[in-house]
Amino acid sequence: MTRLHKELISSLREPENGNALYIAEDKFQTSRGEPLGQVIDGIPRFVSDEHLESFGLQWNKYEVAHDDEDRATFEAKTGFSLKEMKGKRVLDAGCGGGRYSKICGEAGATVIGADHSSAVEKAKTLCSHLDRVHFLQADLKHLPLQAGSFDYVFSIGVMHHDENTKAVFDAVAKMVKPGGKYAVWLYRKNQWWQEKINNWLRNKTTTWPTDKLEQWSKKGAKLGGLPIINKTLNKVVNFSAHPNEENRICDTFDWYAPEYQHHHTVEELSSWFLDAGFKDLEVLPPEKKGFLYRCFYEWNLLIGSGVNVMGTKKK
Repeated sequence: MTRLHKELISSLREPENGNALYIAEDKFQTSRGEPLGQVIDGIPRFVSDEHLESFGLQWNKYEVAHDDEDRATFEAKTGFSLKEMKGKRVLDAGCGGGRYSKICGEAGATVIGADHSSAVEKAKTLCSHLDRVHFLQADLKHLPLQAGSFDYVFSIGVMHHDENTKAVFDAVAKMVKPGGKYAVWLYRKNQWWQEKINNWLRNKTTTWPTDKLEQWSKKGAKLGGLPIINKTLNKVVNFSAHPNEENRICDTFDWYAPEYQHHHTVEELSSWFLDAGFKDLEVLPPEKKGFLYRCFYEWNLLIGSGVNVMGTKKK
């Protein structure tokens, strides 16, 4: 039988009623004796990849973690300070390859990272030196975790890849304890012509086999490394302009592969926070600076940019 950390075992619950789970022979059962999941390679699994298989592929294949950059991005896209993390319980909802779980764990937090894809395997390896960071493969709409038990909950660039973004948002919001903080980053809705071009392209790319899409992503990565082109053409056809080529390939693949990709507005996301019982909302600014960048951002012309809000759960 696989030995799971007692912190993770004590956190697991039946998604529907919050009852404790039972584990025997590496398999989880409900209080009624019904099978719910199993431990595979040391990770509790409650789902398979399904429509998110591409995420498992990209995060397991590409090396995209960069500690200094990831720390800066985490603080910018959550509004949380890493100095606040020590001794706190943190949920990384849609952890992917685990880069943000890693920096939270290194800052002293107890972290549970959940993802629907097999990317949790990469995350577990990345965080193998941290005994306070744990992972599980689960549907964010049906997390097998105790509601209201986390001080900090965040989700960066994940929820919009579900069929129903708001359903994911609401389910994850329940994990935040009263007085706890919740931060969400979603793709921003662009101008109508950008949306039309994107939808037309993605209607094609989402049907391509993996090898063809990877070749497309590598071409996009080449364009993303060209001066001027990486600041102009990618406002029409999206490709990453990250300084690192492997990140550019992964980011471009991430844009064109997933079955679902919804774009949202600040007003829409803010209303979800209010409806879910949050207060003191803060609309977080983009990580990048500069007058021209901010103008394009505010005009909704930056493809792949986000809407980003943080709030506090009412007591």
